[in-house]
Amino acid sequence: MHFLDQAKIYLKSGAGGPGAVSFRREKYIEYGGPVGGDGGRGGDIVFEAVAGLNTLIDFRYTQHFKAARGGHGMGKDRTGASAKPLVIEVPVGTQVLSEDKEEVLADFTEVGQRIVLLEGGMGGRGNASYKTSTNRAPRQHQPGIPGEEMWVWLRLKLLADVGLVGLPNAGKSTFINAVSNARAKVGDYAFTTLVPKLGVVRHRGREFVLADIPGLIEGAAEGAGIGDRFLGHIERCRVLIHLIDITGTEDADPAEAMRIVEDELAAYGADLENKPRLVALNKRDLADAELVEGFRAELLEAGADKVFAVSGATGEGIPELLDAVLAYLPDRTATETKAAAVEAVEEDSGSAGEWSPL
Repeated sequence: MHFLDQAKIYLKSGAGGPGAVSFRREKYIEYGGPVGGDGGRGGDIVFEAVAGLNTLIDFRYTQHFKAARGGHGMGKDRTGASAKPLVIEVPVGTQVLSEDKEEVLADFTEVGQRIVLLEGGMGGRGNASYKTSTNRAPRQHQPGIPGEEMWVWLRLKLLADVGLVGLPNAGKSTFINAVSNARAKVGDYAFTTLVPKLGVVRHRGREFVLADIPGLIEGAAEGAGIGDRFLGHIERCRVLIHLIDITGTEDADPAEAMRIVEDELAAYGADLENKPRLVALNKRDLADAELVEGFRAELLEAGADKVFAVSGATGEGIPELLDAVLAYLPDRTATETKAAAVEAVEEDSGSAGEWSPL
């Protein structure tokens, strides 16, 4: 499945149905009078967050959504049928933005959350509603109120408890594969991760979601490399793991690598620079103890609160890092809440089918 986290779509709610102009014409009934019914209400545009979706790819091929109009009013005081709402299903974590992207119109953070974004038009009045003591045979009616229309942007921000950041080739893909059920692509070159990846981590009886985003390089805020467009997916994380390659690169040693990523987080904004971070020196299996301690001291001097030495390849040091992560998580994460609900349903269904003697 292709990953798409932004899409622009057109929405139009249904117009109200027109009212009817009709008169009662029955044998033996004199002066029948007006009996034109009102029009039905137009369909609403409704957004609903559903489970099982993690991309907006469907909106690349379907970009226009128009709700049905209300039914026409009819004779014998019959009101037109109201149109059904048009329900648009989106992944949890989706935001609906105005066309200029300046206003957040809706933010979906829970499964089942529903929001009526555009209301359908009211149905028009039929001529029966215009009857008065002085106007016994009105012929006026209303055509129905038009629906609302607008262009909006959909922006997906994946819901994860922990975010993984770092320079390209810092070993983030290997790390998330080692600690979670993710199967991210691993390669000995930069930008092996082109789109965000999610994985469920199970540690000491707890479960949480870890998000890996493409690597940041200097100037990402100005569009260098893949840019910073995927940083929105870690805005909701409770803590970030900053993974640093202990072997360094030609252009940056570990201390410089930390500075580059910190500067890009600050340039992006959204309060990412103030989010709790755990700094981890990765690939410790490729360095001796003296070098590990030397870089640890440099990173602490550069501003890191605590530095963990880990290896995604061997698993060394990872339990201690995950222990530190748990300290930032709530008593029960969304993943654990969902798992508990599923387990409760399975237990109820199982007990309902058990046989017991009378």
